[in-house]
Amino acid sequence: MEGLVNTVNGIIWSPALIYLCLGAGLFYSIMTRFAQVRLFGEMIRLIFKGKSSADGISSFQALTLSLAGRVGMGNIAGVAAAIGFGGPGAVFWMWVVGFLGASTAYVESTLAQIYKEKDVNTGQYRGGPAYYFERALGQRWYGVIFAIAALIALSMFLPGIQANGVVNAVTQVIGEGTTMNILGAEVGATRLGALAIILVVFGIIIFGGIKRIATVTEFAVPFMAIGYIVLALIIMISRFEMIPQVFGMIVGDAFTAQAGLGAAIGWGVKRGVYSSEAGQGTGPHAAAAAEVDHPAQQGLVQAFSVYVDTLLVCSATAFMILTMGTYNIQGTLPEGQYLVQNLVAGTEINSPAFTQMAMESVYGAFGNIFIAIAVFFFAFTTIVANYYIAEVNVVYLTRFIGPKANRIGLFLVKILMMVMIAYGALNSAGYIWAIGDIGVGLIAWLNIVGILIIFFMARPTMKVLKDYEAQRKAGVTRYTFDPVKIGIKNALYWEERHLKEQQALKSDLLRKDAK
Repeated sequence: MEGLVNTVNGIIWSPALIYLCLGAGLFYSIMTRFAQVRLFGEMIRLIFKGKSSADGISSFQALTLSLAGRVGMGNIAGVAAAIGFGGPGAVFWMWVVGFLGASTAYVESTLAQIYKEKDVNTGQYRGGPAYYFERALGQRWYGVIFAIAALIALSMFLPGIQANGVVNAVTQVIGEGTTMNILGAEVGATRLGALAIILVVFGIIIFGGIKRIATVTEFAVPFMAIGYIVLALIIMISRFEMIPQVFGMIVGDAFTAQAGLGAAIGWGVKRGVYSSEAGQGTGPHAAAAAEVDHPAQQGLVQAFSVYVDTLLVCSATAFMILTMGTYNIQGTLPEGQYLVQNLVAGTEINSPAFTQMAMESVYGAFGNIFIAIAVFFFAFTTIVANYYIAEVNVVYLTRFIGPKANRIGLFLVKILMMVMIAYGALNSAGYIWAIGDIGVGLIAWLNIVGILIIFFMARPTMKVLKDYEAQRKAGVTRYTFDPVKIGIKNALYWEERHLKEQQALKSDLLRKDAK
């Protein structure tokens, strides 16, 4: 099975997908005239501007929900893996993916807002790639394929990575504990205890719906991200003289990496896409749930979330590991052989071990414990975000069948995710990461190809950006969006909303005239 997984992984993550991710980011950066730079200040302003409603969550809640998906094991264990297999230069390519990917995140999240709709059962906003492929491309079959692929990836392939990272971080601190025989496998008591806590808390949250999910992520994500970055900054300040050297390692190895140019780019882009989720098609689900006045607003907020994830949290991890020298570089060599060996042989690369050792070298036992706590919150909130994405795609597939099909589908996804969390927690890290990479690569292929086709068919996101910037230049007090006016078809929610706003405005004018 492991051999099959690795073979499929190699096919999906061929150089073609790596170049597609980088190329799409560069293309959209040029087309938007580098909106991720030009409108950086506007991104910050918009984060705290929107408010939630009965139908949708606030822009900030949508940001933290998407960050819950982005800030996870990819930021702690994924960065370690990129360095361990691709050398320090892989970090440079993660930065490139983050910078260029911010424009891709704008495009896919704006599309999600344009073509969102209200859930017929709950009245809440739903949207994402499946919805915009059906509405913008006019090809429901492509939306169905994406929804099925996303369900498989988010409920089966990806939860195991996060669960595996949590239990590995906990056992790194307090050990495996007394071993028990579970279905023929020897499992430590610590691992089982950590798994039990994950499953109980996960169940409580996901059975509470989107509002409870958003509330949890709104609190947990900023708290842990800020604490994590602060501790990383303290490490960097304590070894200030190492910073120029670390920068030199990252930039220098980006093109002449010890593990080879291909390994640095490949691992940097792979882990960059996994961590930032730009182009992956997962972030748009949270973006569509936001209550905003104009689709471009949430697109810009989601673009900023890529910066937070890759340029802040991932960089914090990379600088900790490289500054303290707590890494091995295996590159493309067989397992157990290293190009650079600073740690004992056998230190797990696809795990939080490098990061924990860096923290422990400065903060002692507290550093090790803090990373375990950070991994728990980062990974746990990612599992919750993954569930929400799976839920949206179940709703998409069952929305015309009926409420009963919807309830059965959602219940089955909850159970399936709990099973896969348990499976991931009790299996080896390398194998679980390979399965996760298949899920990420599969939906990334479908999403990036789809949004490029949409761009060349109608350029809806460019029209929306132009409309938003025109209103911003005019200094309007409240933004409005009329898709018909700017030539966008099938944006049914926004068409209906604009019509209601116009009718309300006419009613107000008639009342004033009558007075």
